[in-house]
Amino acid sequence: MLNHSFRFTHAITRRPSASIIDGLRAVDVGAPDLALMQAHHADYVVALRSTGARVVELAGLTAYPDSVFVEDTALCLPEGAVVMRPGAPTRRGEAAEMAPHLAALYGEVLTLAGPGCIEGGDILTTETEILVGRSARTNADGIAELVRLVTPWGHTVREVLTPPGVLHFKTDCSVLDTATILATPRLDASGCFKGYRVIHTAPGEDACANTIRFNDLVIMPQGFPRTADTLSKAGYNIRLVGNSECAKLDGGMSCLSLRFTPRA
Repeated sequence: MLNHSFRFTHAITRRPSASIIDGLRAVDVGAPDLALMQAHHADYVVALRSTGARVVELAGLTAYPDSVFVEDTALCLPEGAVVMRPGAPTRRGEAAEMAPHLAALYGEVLTLAGPGCIEGGDILTTETEILVGRSARTNADGIAELVRLVTPWGHTVREVLTPPGVLHFKTDCSVLDTATILATPRLDASGCFKGYRVIHTAPGEDACANTIRFNDLVIMPQGFPRTADTLSKAGYNIRLVGNSECAKLDGGMSCLSLRFTPRA
């Protein structure tokens, strides 16, 4: 069983590089503003650090335009880290770049060998299980290999489906506490969260479903007042961070960090 899935002592982030304008995107709504993205990223790091966590900021990788989205490179569990094999071939080098940084903090780092693929954005870790959404970036072979790697650590993996047209499973959901999920109505309608308490995003605010619970904060993107109000009234400590530029590249709050507590 997982333990306190939202409490962390560490986080790893990577600064956006100038090549971010060439990042992958499902729909081209214009190039991100690098200076504004950097400012938002700095605010994000401040929010993480405000909880007392140790935050490692890695330098941007010009060779990998999407490398600011570090979550896709690994799954971090108390027992160790599993380096992913991204479904986007141009991003696989990002995972290799992340591996030594994880090795420096963990006693054990495993790597998916393939041929399957899996990205961290499709993995939702709750108190009792690891949900993995099959998507355009994560396939059955990748999920099967992950199962083989984390089962010896005592973790249960459950395969679920990402809604059509949604990049990653966590585009539409996030963990708020040990029993509660924030989700879009379309994802909750699939039944994948049966047994959990589910809070829906407000109508027209699906894009804020990707938030993170990081210690005592719920860090969510600016611009979604009704959902933020719902969460505040439910007792959560909300911290708003700009995400307009990352959103142009299908990125959200969880995408920007790896969050973990290495086992001592």
